[in-house]
Amino acid sequence: MQLNGGQRLRALRETLGYRMRDVELASNQIAQRLESEEFAIPPSRLSDIETKGIIPSIFRLYSFAAIYRREYRELLSFYGLDLDGISADISFGRPQKSHVTEALSNVTQVRMPMRLDPGFSLQKTTDLRRAIEQWGNVPMAYLELFADDRYTYGHIGSEDFAMYPILPPGSFVQVDEAKNKVADGIWRSEFERPIYFVEMREGYMCCWCSIKRDSIVLQPHPLSPVSARVLRYPQEAEVLGQVVGVAMRLGDWHYSDFQPTPKVRSAPTSDAPEQRGRGT
Repeated sequence: MQLNGGQRLRALRETLGYRMRDVELASNQIAQRLESEEFAIPPSRLSDIETKGIIPSIFRLYSFAAIYRREYRELLSFYGLDLDGISADISFGRPQKSHVTEALSNVTQVRMPMRLDPGFSLQKTTDLRRAIEQWGNVPMAYLELFADDRYTYGHIGSEDFAMYPILPPGSFVQVDEAKNKVADGIWRSEFERPIYFVEMREGYMCCWCSIKRDSIVLQPHPLSPVSARVLRYPQEAEVLGQVVGVAMRLGDWHYSDFQPTPKVRSAPTSDAPEQRGRGT
């Protein structure tokens, strides 16, 4: 028979040799240190949690984790809550503004391909689902070998059409923080021109950039309804880095939902770069 959350907490308490009074005294000390009675666990409440299916508050669950010396997320799993599941649910929220995302920074395990079809080739367009023969859960700690702190990950908001159609709303971008200097050069196409992730006072923007003396020109894609902007640099805008990777979904957003404001050329107009060709 599978134990419920309260029964599993009781099993932990009895394994450690705690009496209800011991848990109360320890939780009172935690409550005193944190200056909040929310962390205290009176014997009557502990009995209700263990025998009547009462779900402990997040504060009391913290006390249980400390007193029973267990990971907080393990105790959450006693009640059917798996924090690693956030990766599967994150797409249901559709923030309107572009932002730096930290939602997956504490995920401990991730489902990854464990075995690929021997015929899989990077040179050919492939249905990856058919190419993957086996999936498995991999502890995120093992992926630390591939970690590189220079990368930041951003999400393009559902109403951010600055780089449409290259970067549709809802895209995830990988930003190389080492490439935070706006490059000047000649590009043969819009795909060669570097795209930068820029932090402004009111939020973030993915766009092409050019520097003019003490100003930065934030240039959207020519098919975008978003107007170019000229801001003081670096007082009003900071280039976090260059976009070097992107993951996007197609068909999940609707262009008609966006109500663009009429394009107005930003002053000084002479600072607006050409859409293609040489950037200054």
